[in-house]
Amino acid sequence: MIIDQAWAASSEATQSETGTAADAAAHGGGGGTFPPFDPATFASQLLWLAITFGIFYLIMGRVVIPRVAGILETRRDRISRDLDETQRLKSESEAAHAAYEHELAEAKRSAHAIGQEATDKAKQEATAEREKVEATLAVKLGEAETRIDAIKQKALGEVGAIASDTTDAIVKELIGGKLTKAEISKAVSAASK
Repeated sequence: MIIDQAWAASSEATQSETGTAADAAAHGGGGGTFPPFDPATFASQLLWLAITFGIFYLIMGRVVIPRVAGILETRRDRISRDLDETQRLKSESEAAHAAYEHELAEAKRSAHAIGQEATDKAKQEATAEREKVEATLAVKLGEAETRIDAIKQKALGEVGAIASDTTDAIVKELIGGKLTKAEISKAVSAASK
């Protein structure tokens, strides 16, 4: 039943539209001008154009443009803050880099000084140890020379006795005679000079 009523209403609307088009054709509207170009409606069209333009101008001037200007100002402030922050961070970064370079140079100087100090200390210790070893060796060399001199003196002291004994044995073998110890000592002393 609801469908029948809707169908009936739509068919009446179609008939009334068809009737309106037929009425317009009967009154000579078929060959007429387009309503916006009709000179009889120019005044009302200009009035409505002025009213619409004024309302549009007021809406744009009081609502849209201030909002856009606010957005642009906010963006400009944000960009300005970001640039300031970037500049601050850049200067901090440069300062940190300069401090790093300074600390690195200080560390290199310190390491060089420590290395030089260690080298000097090692040289001093080596020199002191060498001098100590040389002193010990000099003492041992002195003791050895003393012992060598003692052994040499003892050997030289015994050379005379050995030479005397050897001379006595040679004379006995060669000549077959016997010499006195005084004669042999005198001959050995003469030969050693």
